[in-house]
This record gives sequence, structure tokens and C-alpha cells, in this order.
Amino acid sequence: MSRDVGAFFAQWEQDQGKLKDQAPDVMRGFGGMFQAVMKEGALSVREKELIALGIGLVERCVPCINLHVKKALDAGATREQILEAAGVAVMMRGGPAFTHVPEVI
Repeated sequence: MSRDVGAFFAQWEQDQGKLKDQAPDVMRGFGGMFQAVMKEGALSVREKELIALGIGLVERCVPCINLHVKKALDAGATREQILEAAGVAVMMRGGPAFTHVPEVI
């Protein structure tokens, strides 16, 4: 799969601007929740971004994946940490199915 992450973020900025103009209350509400949840706390911002990335992968949300890879890197995550988080997401996506295998035996 080929993807231009630079083009994604350019379009993302435009789309976010349109949403801000056309649905300001929704944008303020979601933005406020995002900021409250993703700030430093018992979990670091890096840890929260890696969790969000894993969920984005499991949900197959390409914008989420792009955004949270960037934010994880910005928060100091290494390539190895990102790949390890991705591995956990893959395991959790497949793990629940694996637990039901005995039902077919």
C-alpha cells in the first residue's frame, strides 16, 4: 500500500479548518476531550499515543494511525516502541479469535 503521509496531513489541516468553521461546538468539544485525555498523567503522553496507535490499528482507522504515529514520535517514542505497540495490537486483534478455536474442535 502506497501512502503519502505529507499529503494526508495537508488535507487533514484543510478538513479540520472546515470542521472548525462548520461545526465549532463539535470541534471544541472533541478537542477539549482529546487534550484532557492525552495530557501527561499517570501514563506519559508517549504511552497514551502508543495505546491510541494500537487502537487505531485494530480499528483500521488510517487517519488515526497516521496521526498517532506522528504524535508518538513527537512524544519521544522510538521506531522499536511503535513496532512493539503494533505487535500488541496485532496480537489482540487475533488473540480473541484464537480463544474461540476450542469451540470448533
